[in-house]
Amino acid sequence: MSQNNFLQRKKDILSKIDKSSIGSWDEKIVDLCNMINKSENYYTTSSCAGRVVLMKDKEKKGSGLFLKVWHGKISFEELKKELEKIENKETIKFKTEPPIIHVACKDLDSASELLEKAKHIGFKRSGINTISKNIILELNSTEKLEFPIIKNRKILVDDEFLKIIVEKSNSLLKRGWGKIEKLMSDV
Repeated sequence: MSQNNFLQRKKDILSKIDKSSIGSWDEKIVDLCNMINKSENYYTTSSCAGRVVLMKDKEKKGSGLFLKVWHGKISFEELKKELEKIENKETIKFKTEPPIIHVACKDLDSASELLEKAKHIGFKRSGINTISKNIILELNSTEKLEFPIIKNRKILVDDEFLKIIVEKSNSLLKRGWGKIEKLMSDV
C-alpha cells in the first residue's frame, strides 16, 4: 500500500463515529491508542482495555448476547446482584477478557516492529491478522477466564467461589492494564 493510500485510510477511519458497544473509548486504553494514532506508521481500528462479561453461551455473536459488561473492576455484591436478576433458561457464561488492540500498519516492517515490542511486554496472543488489503496487527494479551455460571436459572457456584473469581478477575484486569502502560512507554 502506498504511503498516500495508508494516510488517507487512516484519516477516514479515525474520523468515523465510535461504533463500539459502550460508545466510547475505554479510559484505560485511550492514551495508548492516541499515541499509536500519532505515529505515521500506525492507526488503531478497535480496542478494549479488558472487560468482565455475563453473556449467553452462543457460538455466534448477535443482539442480546451480552447481559452485563463491566470495563473496570467488579465487586462480589455487583456480580451477585446481576446473577440473581438473570431469568434466562439458557446457559450463561462468565468471562474475563484481556486487552486487545487492532492496529493498521503502514508496512510489514512497521507491523513486525510493533508486534515484537508487544510480545516482549506480554501480549503473547498477538499476530498479523491480514495482509491483503491492509496490514492489520492484533495485539492480544492472555488475561482470560471463562466458564458457565448459570444453567436453567440456577447459579452453578457458591458465594465463596464467586468471591474467588471476583478477586481473580480484578487481578487479571489490573495485570492487563499494566501491560497497556508498558506498551505506552515503548510505542
